[in-house]
Amino acid sequence: MILTERRLNRTLLLRQHLLSRVAMTPAEMIEHLVGLQAQDQLPPFFALAARLESLDPYALSAQLEASELVRLSSLRSTIHMHTAADAALIRAWTQPVHDYYTQRVEIIRPAAQLPGFVEATEDVLALGALPNAALEAGLVDHFPGVPAKALGLRARNELPLVQLPPRGLWKGSGGLVYDLLPRWTGVSPVEVEDVVPSLAPEIVRRFLRAFGPATAADITAWSSLTRLGPVIKRIDGLVTYRDEAGKTLYDVPDAPIATGEEHAPVRLLGTYDNLWLAHANRERITAKGTRKEWGIARGGAVILAGGHLVGLWKPVDGEVVVQKMLRDLTPDERDELAEETARVEALLAG
Repeated sequence: MILTERRLNRTLLLRQHLLSRVAMTPAEMIEHLVGLQAQDQLPPFFALAARLESLDPYALSAQLEASELVRLSSLRSTIHMHTAADAALIRAWTQPVHDYYTQRVEIIRPAAQLPGFVEATEDVLALGALPNAALEAGLVDHFPGVPAKALGLRARNELPLVQLPPRGLWKGSGGLVYDLLPRWTGVSPVEVEDVVPSLAPEIVRRFLRAFGPATAADITAWSSLTRLGPVIKRIDGLVTYRDEAGKTLYDVPDAPIATGEEHAPVRLLGTYDNLWLAHANRERITAKGTRKEWGIARGGAVILAGGHLVGLWKPVDGEVVVQKMLRDLTPDERDELAEETARVEALLAG
């Protein structure tokens, strides 16, 4: 079956729960989406508010404080919010990405070949969580003469280090304080060697349920892991489609496919929502020529209408400020934008 761009667009929105909000818990939605991009403080809350019937941001913060949810470097070696169990799994799966950046990023290279680095980092953190500056200083004691920043960045790449609250809380603030994921959550670590043969197929299936149908290149765009074609071909039970360019799209057999006729309402999404970062073909969710506008704005918060990027916004003093519109909205879309604006401003006022 050939799936048109329109059907792929609506299918993605359907699986992302952006066609209509659902009554799931935040943790259930985060698990379904295989994590939320959380490089900045507010975007995970906006991502959930766009998808859930209701959201209490303080309850979500309480789950971060209780270590039920965590923020750490995972997909694309960027900070994501995961459930505790997913944090261990996804971080182990993406460890090759972190290893790659340790070897290739200039600022980390001075620390890239140090023997005994893992043991040294565990020794520095032996008594508990530490602010980033103290972690770096402790590592400098082990490796005199190596730049502190290089050591700190390698530590984040080498080990699953959680960014502790209050950083990342709703209307909270705080510097970088790190702890080891297993100690902070009580979840046993996942060995990297165990992920590829036994757990990678399930992670791929989960990606497809939330972002599919998709190509191997799409999964690479989402995760930064490469050479996934052979992995996908070995997964039992997948079905295939083709897009209008003739590319093979893989999918799980029980996932819904949209008709293409579904109404795609206005939604306000945060910066770097994974919706924008999960496909090699970025035009699945951005009309031709509009992706550059998002890039020029350094990944600004997105106004979604009719299934595509139509504008950029930002929160300013508790209000939704539209920065730029890429096309005129229809009267119905203007009404929907007003409703979404009121919803987000009510969230910000909370």
